[in-house]
Amino acid sequence: MSEEAWKGFSERVTWDGRFHATCEPAAPPAAAALASINDRNANVLVAVAALMDRRVDTGEDDNALSQEVARLDAKLNVLMEIVNRLLLPQSALPPRISLRFNGLGAVLPWEGLPPVGQPVLLKLHFDVVRALPLELPGVRQAGPLDGKGFVAFEGLSEPVRDEIERLVFRQHRRQVAEARAHATQG
Repeated sequence: MSEEAWKGFSERVTWDGRFHATCEPAAPPAAAALASINDRNANVLVAVAALMDRRVDTGEDDNALSQEVARLDAKLNVLMEIVNRLLLPQSALPPRISLRFNGLGAVLPWEGLPPVGQPVLLKLHFDVVRALPLELPGVRQAGPLDGKGFVAFEGLSEPVRDEIERLVFRQHRRQVAEARAHATQG
């Protein structure tokens, strides 16, 4: 299973970044707890997607409606930052670590990871809703041999996996667009 999970993970697009995250040993959740985790994860993914998707401002559409939407967007950003700071201050967040993930698993530093074969719970905090982490149950497995470890997610529902894949793809597409924009400007 480990090689199969690693191969599946490696063949998909991943989001590579620095996230506030923890990965700790945890017993595999019971069916009811897993259903609750999947429900919470679905809600977190909807919030992350909505808050991360930004309309590209071309400056060509200066009608009153677009200006009002921009003002509402700015107000929502401020409100979300206030809520984030109240619910989970920066000092209460786990440290940022380099992490690469998709709907099948995550690669993160070996340091502090449980041994291979142990069930874990990876909690991943996004900056846009840092008080609501993704809770990703899995199993620590053998992975790359570059000082990193691999966690294969287990028990995530298909809709949650699909939403993670969409989020990762949108982030990848955003990074490619930004790289192209910088290349044409430079």
